[in-house]
Amino acid sequence: MEQITFGTDGWRAIIAKEFTVRNVARLTEGLVGWMEQEGHPKRIVIGYDCRFAGRLFAETVARVLLEKGVEVILSDRMVTTPMLALAARDLGTAAGVMITASHNPASYNGFKLKTSAGGPMGGEDLKTIESLVPHQNSVPFDPTSFDFKMHGKFREVDLESPYIKAIEAAFDMELLRKEAHNYAYDAMYGSGQFVMKRLFPSMMHFRCTVDPTFQGISPEPIARNLDAFSEYLVHHGNIQCGLVTDGDADRIGLMDGMGNFVDSHHIMLLLVHYLVHYRGKKGKVVTAFSTVTKLKDLCVHYGLPIEVVKIGFKYASEVMMKEPILFAGEESGGMAVEGHIPERDGIWMALLLMEFMAKTGKGINELIQEVYALVGPFVFKRNDLNLSMDKKLAVVERCEKGGVKAFGTYEVKSIETLDGFKFNLSDDSWIMIRPSGTEPVLRVYVQAASHDQAAGIMKAALKEIAEEMQQT
Repeated sequence: MEQITFGTDGWRAIIAKEFTVRNVARLTEGLVGWMEQEGHPKRIVIGYDCRFAGRLFAETVARVLLEKGVEVILSDRMVTTPMLALAARDLGTAAGVMITASHNPASYNGFKLKTSAGGPMGGEDLKTIESLVPHQNSVPFDPTSFDFKMHGKFREVDLESPYIKAIEAAFDMELLRKEAHNYAYDAMYGSGQFVMKRLFPSMMHFRCTVDPTFQGISPEPIARNLDAFSEYLVHHGNIQCGLVTDGDADRIGLMDGMGNFVDSHHIMLLLVHYLVHYRGKKGKVVTAFSTVTKLKDLCVHYGLPIEVVKIGFKYASEVMMKEPILFAGEESGGMAVEGHIPERDGIWMALLLMEFMAKTGKGINELIQEVYALVGPFVFKRNDLNLSMDKKLAVVERCEKGGVKAFGTYEVKSIETLDGFKFNLSDDSWIMIRPSGTEPVLRVYVQAASHDQAAGIMKAALKEIAEEMQQT
């Protein structure tokens, strides 16, 4: 049996190849071993989203846990990852298991672990679980012959309603429902569709059906995956903005009413601006290494401390566990705020944006101009290159050896290597190169002052990478 290894956010693999009932059962046995070794309460909550065979894999986890004497709380429906995280915190569990591959293609499923505090499980615990995964199953893993309801330690519960109750307590829902018809929401066929339909029946709902194929598009809320939603917004007109969440609804995407994509960096700036300037909040901001430097500028403007961490929300969450944090966010669209769980929540962020617009009476582009007035305009671009492992490692090795002095005419002024390679150029612009932790992908990021400059820098970076690959 192959080794099961956690990536940046859980274990993800191709269904029926590596992600099988047998391997899910093996990983669950490792989880049980961790509970016993660390002395945690033997209670686990399990959720699953809209991906293929999600319920089957969730029941596999439940079967193994029950055979090992662990109390099991299983969601009675498809849920979002933040719902599962909230339940892990509030139900006195050792951990929460979420069956999801988040934004990965439809051929993948995955196994995310949440702590009893509601955040992503950290590295040391995951390493322990990996080390305790057996080579062969010691427990029968076929859930079809097992009557869960006859087992005294099994409960099937509604995880959606407690999440809605938390939303009702945190937001002015009367105001938001009154304004809901001005917005459109794209679930990308993910599990956010159910709660958003329930909260806002008058909102326009797009790709809000269950389709495990995702119609061939990875459910990641980035520009290249949202062409259909953009056309939908333009066709319908009179929409203030479009809100998007990924497959398990822990990430947010945004479009203005004209179908133009608004990247996650602008969303982070908007939310910090709203929390501080309009809500009167203060506190520390945590962000990942790939976030634009404009967020630092905004924190300086408002006198807020800011900490930059490695990419992967578990690093931001670790800070949130130790001290009060106003806001945490990363380039991938994962964001969290004080007063909620120490975990990303795309729907919670969408409601904050709706509240911002409803209470100010301003559209998203007007609010972006408010931010630009404080930190200046900027453009961010990202390009994901599908490369073989050899070619990806060749590029990384050259970066490690300091072999990159310029990208075309753009001279490198300094290099940061917290998590990847960030090449600082002139005029507050930079290029970052980083291999993905979960996919055969090399990511290239660019920050610049204008679209033309960003395009020029990206072109130079891709040319440099292509030349390196030709030598491999």
